[in-house]
Amino acid sequence: MISAIAGDMIGSKYEFNNISNEDFGPLFDKKSIYTDDTILTIATADVILNNGDYGKEYLKYAQAYPNRGYGGRFLQMIKQGRLEPYDSYGNGSAMRISPVGWAYEEQMKAKNILR
Repeated sequence: MISAIAGDMIGSKYEFNNISNEDFGPLFDKKSIYTDDTILTIATADVILNNGDYGKEYLKYAQAYPNRGYGGRFLQMIKQGRLEPYDSYGNGSAMRISPVGWAYEEQMKAKNILR
């Protein structure tokens, strides 16, 4: 999860200003910010840890941390105060999956299956 969040912040300054080479300067600087991907990754972890409801937690986190780069459809639902399934064109779900792997690993350790 930490790596996913660090990657989000490192890449944030290039999200709408793509580069085509490997010389992209320092990893973190004044333009590095956390984005919607970090917010919803943390919300996913919260749901897993506390047996919460994904829709309710995503909405709660998104409203608590506005202006983080949410997609247009997601942003409309935030403003309406309700989340429903929709055909997203983004890759946010790939970003938000990291807590699932972490939770699985922790469960396997707790059951003495994974050391």
